[in-house]
Amino acid sequence: MTEDLQRRFAEERYLADEGLLTAVHLALSLGRPLILEGEPGVGKTELAKVLARTQNRELIRLQCYEGLDAAQALYEWDHPKQLLAIRSCEAEGRPVGDLYADAYLMERPLLRALRTPCVLLIDEIDRADSEFEAFLLEFLSDFQITIPELGTIAAVEPPIVVLTSNRTRELHDALKRRCLYHWIAFPEAERERAIIDARVPGLADEAAASLVAAVTGVRALKLIKPPGIAETIDWAQAAKLLTGEGAPWPLALRRSLGLLLKEAEDTDVVLEHAEALGL
Repeated sequence: MTEDLQRRFAEERYLADEGLLTAVHLALSLGRPLILEGEPGVGKTELAKVLARTQNRELIRLQCYEGLDAAQALYEWDHPKQLLAIRSCEAEGRPVGDLYADAYLMERPLLRALRTPCVLLIDEIDRADSEFEAFLLEFLSDFQITIPELGTIAAVEPPIVVLTSNRTRELHDALKRRCLYHWIAFPEAERERAIIDARVPGLADEAAASLVAAVTGVRALKLIKPPGIAETIDWAQAAKLLTGEGAPWPLALRRSLGLLLKEAEDTDVVLEHAEALGL
């Protein structure tokens, strides 16, 4: 089964290692939500997108943030639309009718995920408050909600759930126990080279090799924010563009460091080691 997943992921240019493929396989087979943790840019969110495409399901994304509550994630009633309907009926002398019909219900990601076979991406769950995390635990246990005006709505088909976390805070043990957990580490050099070849076609072999070696060296430095795979791809694309405009390869890498590093202090550190990194 992991071989089939690997093939389908590779067709989407997502090159996962054996550990991640096994975690996805088990999550699909056991019907368990999958928590993915790792540094920003290692492919957590992208995995959910690829999984939706390979499973022929819609991707529904709930972006978490501080202050997110159940109503914002589940549903809201369209009060302005209800009020407009009331006024229109009063003006025309018609009965108001049911103000809590589906026409007035605004689906948020979690309710929509119950009504649509999908991959539900709960992105950056570590940014949400503990109270929302507790509510989410109940939702993931039953895959149903109760709307007082409509009754209980259960999932048409349990969604495939992927939660991501950048580990800005620790998740509750109760949530982790409910899910299958996997840490996505930075890729080894060989796999990162394969990712570059897949995502930045036409890059010369020598250039790709030197870029991967430079990224590996950069991550070994003491940085505020080590670059992820996404930044490596951006850096490779930018350097390739600059070399096409006549810049020598090492100079192209230095000029496009802003796509690899996002902190001024990190850029200073890398430039101090530029010669050793081949920049």
